[in-house]
Amino acid sequence: MPQDEYRWPCANCGAQLRYAPGQTSLTCDHCGHVQAIAPEAPRTRARALQELDLARGLRDDLSSADMVEVRTTSCPNCGAKVEITGATHATECPFCATPVVLDTGTERHIKPQALVPFVLTEVEARQAMIRWMGSLWFAPGTLLEYARKGRALSGVYVPFWTFDADTDSRYSGERGEYYYEIRTVSVRVNGRMEQRQERVRRTRWYPASGRVSRDFDDVLVMASRSLPARLGNELTPWDLGALTAYTPEFLAGFQAEGYTVALADGWREAQDRMSNVIRQDVRRDIGGDEQRIHDVATSWSDETFKHILLPVWMAAYKYNGKSYRFLVNGQTGEVQGERPWSVWKIATVVLLVAAIALGALYLSDPEAIGLPQPDWMD
Repeated sequence: MPQDEYRWPCANCGAQLRYAPGQTSLTCDHCGHVQAIAPEAPRTRARALQELDLARGLRDDLSSADMVEVRTTSCPNCGAKVEITGATHATECPFCATPVVLDTGTERHIKPQALVPFVLTEVEARQAMIRWMGSLWFAPGTLLEYARKGRALSGVYVPFWTFDADTDSRYSGERGEYYYEIRTVSVRVNGRMEQRQERVRRTRWYPASGRVSRDFDDVLVMASRSLPARLGNELTPWDLGALTAYTPEFLAGFQAEGYTVALADGWREAQDRMSNVIRQDVRRDIGGDEQRIHDVATSWSDETFKHILLPVWMAAYKYNGKSYRFLVNGQTGEVQGERPWSVWKIATVVLLVAAIALGALYLSDPEAIGLPQPDWMD
């Protein structure tokens, strides 16, 4: 069902309900009515957490039950694909605060199988962001004021891929083992050359080869290009044990971004991360004091994936014509963000340090800076 067909009217007054973070209910801001979300059936949860075959996903050969038609719009500024529930036709991009108008068409996407519902309320997320901003040195004073008095944070479900794979790797390389030699060297001491002995470390290299295996589970890759990868990937840790079946009610009052990192691109990034871990395994298996890796041949099997949504509170702050994004993990309160620098604060500190340095130099040697020596220093 396209998302523009979803409605959550209040049974008491007819106003639209919204999901209450940390709860299993929808609430009405108009009259305060609370409506419970139907409990998740064990079979529904098992189906939601079931891995999808990666090969079929890469071939675009998934079943119709794994696909969904969604109504999206692309932000003209940052390129985010924003999915809006309800009958909204205009909104503001939560990633960069640019006004956007919703497209009228739909797109066929891989359906989110599961999500982690919001745990933190907007107030709690704002408090976490204010604490983080308060620790920033040389940030403009208006930044903290914006956080305290500015517009509300936007709650957005950000798309992620998770990947599983079993690996078996054969490698060849060299193991380096340290040994020490004593050598005699000539050094100049008080104008005269003397002979001294010193201990020098050397390395002996031996051929090494072997095999390592590792099973990877839920390697997490952000499926959004709207956010800097550093910010999104550092919003860790996530407790994926809290994943629940994708249910539209959890999106009531929130926005969801459609994935802009294709499944194939996400898999390549996941493979790179897995390969780095495998190389670490190889180094440990080679042993010794140093290692050289010549070749690693990995066999991949049981490759699967899931498409999930994770909760993020966002704020976009404009300073000197540039947008800065701040993200709060909607499950744990971890904060990441881009930061502006106050030129005036930096200049003030530089001038203060310079003044202190000149003052210290004046007290120790006033003539060095062209000033007469005061009488009390005579």
